[in-house]
Amino acid sequence: MTKNKRDLPVVKNDKVWVVIEDLTHDGRGVGKVDYYPIFIENAIPGEEVEVRVLKTTKKFAYGKVLQWKTKSENRVDDVESDWIRTGIAPLHHMTYEAQLAFKHDQVAKVVNRIGGFEALEVKETKGMENPSKYRNKAQIPVRKINDRLEFGFFRRNSHDLVPIEDFYIQEPEIDEALIAIKPILERFNVKPYDEANQSGNLKNVVIRKGHYSNQLMIVLVTKKKKVFKIGEICKAIVEVLPNVTSIIQSIHTENNNVILGKEFVRLYGNEFIEDDLLGNTYQISAKSFYQVNTVQAEKLYQEAIDRADLKATDIVIDAYCGIGTIGLSLAKQVKKVYGVEVVEDAINDAKKNAEINNIENVDFEVGKAEVIFNKWLDEEIKPNVIIVDPPRKGLSESFIEASVKMEAEKIIYISCDPATFARDLKLYSDLGYQPDYVQPVDMFPQTSHIECVTVLSR
Repeated sequence: MTKNKRDLPVVKNDKVWVVIEDLTHDGRGVGKVDYYPIFIENAIPGEEVEVRVLKTTKKFAYGKVLQWKTKSENRVDDVESDWIRTGIAPLHHMTYEAQLAFKHDQVAKVVNRIGGFEALEVKETKGMENPSKYRNKAQIPVRKINDRLEFGFFRRNSHDLVPIEDFYIQEPEIDEALIAIKPILERFNVKPYDEANQSGNLKNVVIRKGHYSNQLMIVLVTKKKKVFKIGEICKAIVEVLPNVTSIIQSIHTENNNVILGKEFVRLYGNEFIEDDLLGNTYQISAKSFYQVNTVQAEKLYQEAIDRADLKATDIVIDAYCGIGTIGLSLAKQVKKVYGVEVVEDAINDAKKNAEINNIENVDFEVGKAEVIFNKWLDEEIKPNVIIVDPPRKGLSESFIEASVKMEAEKIIYISCDPATFARDLKLYSDLGYQPDYVQPVDMFPQTSHIECVTVLSR
């Protein structure tokens, strides 16, 4: 076998047989040649596969399965390669039971390795009864391919669009809406965005669906404000999709990977759709953060609420409160809820959602949580429970220190990234708050993402 200049065991385009020993955090199989790891999509531990090497680095390579000598009992044979290549459903070649076990093991590994909690119990992952067709939101790129407007998804680590109609993990009505909208856009000669030439206009179509309400919002993300015959386009969309209660234009003039622009124009109906979560009704705008899996969000939030063991006299702080979903879900069980969020639009939505649900024992404030915490301390607000649900990057040390100063009995930590979760648990532990056990909840079946919740007690 030819070696490259760095004397690696394999070079690009080599074909080798390997036994899959493990999975990476993002679900790729790991096979080794002379202890040199090759990361391979659509491969499961225990399988022996022939692999073509696609790319090498000093420490590892990427490969593609050419054929199987042995297959795992955890394999699903009906595999759609586009869902793996684009990252839409990179784990759908595994049985759902195997996916849940993989996610449990990922959480347990990082809690031990990063957090140093060797004895901390990680419960079995809470899964879904039907682990497909669950997403209530789609963000679909639009491009021209062979002189036609196409919807699809980019291949991993590229800007090459793969045309797709069945996205597998989206609620069926969303896929049906995309199929209905496409010929309308073609009929009115809407120009898809061309990234290379910075031409065309329509960059993305975003669709949100109320899981219980069935209301649909269509967001057309455009490079320019002017869209020829936009009124007629909206009329045509509503005629074929009667569940559409909102059509919004988002103007995105910059050339970057951000989906939505900063300017929003209401083209038809309301500026929001409504949906229910744990008995409350929420208004969801084009830019609102709202969990994409309603069924599992209810399980996740109920787990957090149950673990908090709330009393009627409790004061609760909902940090990273967003549009108020967690705080408002538990408000009727406690004396008072204080919410804080750095995004002003989200706080405005939270206040509206409190009004809609006739919930009066809540206060929402805009600002950095650690700053607002100090203000609340000065006002002698003393919470019994603090709930945190941060973005993927986790909590800052300044936030953790500020939250500890509040001297709450419990801190409920909801996380969408096990690594930052484990890191933050260690910081809390050093400051006197100890976790009880970790409950993973599968919010994103068929993908490698996992949510966790734990209770830290002082």
